[in-house]
Amino acid sequence: MKLGVFTVLFANYSFEDMLDKVQTAGLHTVEIGTGCYPGNHHCPLDELLEDANARESYKKKVADRGLTISAFSCHGNPISPEEGFAKASNETLRKTIKLASLLDVPVVNCFSGTAGDHEGAKYPNWPVTPWPNEYGEILTWQWEQKLIPYWKEVGEYAKENNVKIGLELHGGFLVHTPYTLLKLREQTCDAIGANLDPSHLWWQGIDPVAAIKILAKENAIHHFHAKDTYLDQENINMFGLTDMQPYGEVRSRAWTFRSVGCGHSLKEWSDMMSALRTYGYDYVVSIEHEDAIMSIDEGFERAVTNLQTVLIEESPSQMWWA
Repeated sequence: MKLGVFTVLFANYSFEDMLDKVQTAGLHTVEIGTGCYPGNHHCPLDELLEDANARESYKKKVADRGLTISAFSCHGNPISPEEGFAKASNETLRKTIKLASLLDVPVVNCFSGTAGDHEGAKYPNWPVTPWPNEYGEILTWQWEQKLIPYWKEVGEYAKENNVKIGLELHGGFLVHTPYTLLKLREQTCDAIGANLDPSHLWWQGIDPVAAIKILAKENAIHHFHAKDTYLDQENINMFGLTDMQPYGEVRSRAWTFRSVGCGHSLKEWSDMMSALRTYGYDYVVSIEHEDAIMSIDEGFERAVTNLQTVLIEESPSQMWWA
């Protein structure tokens, strides 16, 4: 496996300075935002699509530092009832898939999206309980009329371009658990897989090691994010795990994103790395920094240090003892 970083945390750096910082930190890969929620600070999407020389220069700057691009990321909501954002999300995703194909980047990461509760809705609606019965009816409508048709089409487009889609299992979106990811994959194509981020599993009560086993057995992990979550049981008792306290209200939140090793032990992170290797994922572990109580540099450096102690980089030896 290789260690990388989702470079949106270095948005105030130029492209070249960002690459220098990643190289100096001893990492191997970069995951680069192309638009929507992550922004496109390090990827002029339209320029790169239109200009082969610009693409070659872009690719060379990465390669000259001994780095590769693990994925492009354009997390948005392409099935949102907010038409402007849905259109922008869809266009950015399709352009990103095309650019990934042109630059031999194997994965595009994004969200599955969330639809409204009917055709004339104004805002997304995320049902999380089967009763009252209308919630279940809304969920069925969202899947059958919006989610599956959209990803059937985009999944095939990705497959035609030899690109995999890594859907982040994130609360607030229709694909947010191993079950929902595999359900969508079954209804679409195998280009659809997970950008697995344990931070979003912990707060839902899902064991990341178990999730890795479930998804990897189906070859459904296309990318991996390294971000931790601290669970505050006292606040869970008050607010529950579907906590709506603002992210900045750390003292009262039920759960808070943390740098790797600041929410769960390195033993748990080591178990995840072992499960990834055991079940066939041997690609990138990409650091995502969203720690509310650490600076960018300190949180990033903490994640690098901790992951370097548990990452499995070399091929296994022959079993000389057996």
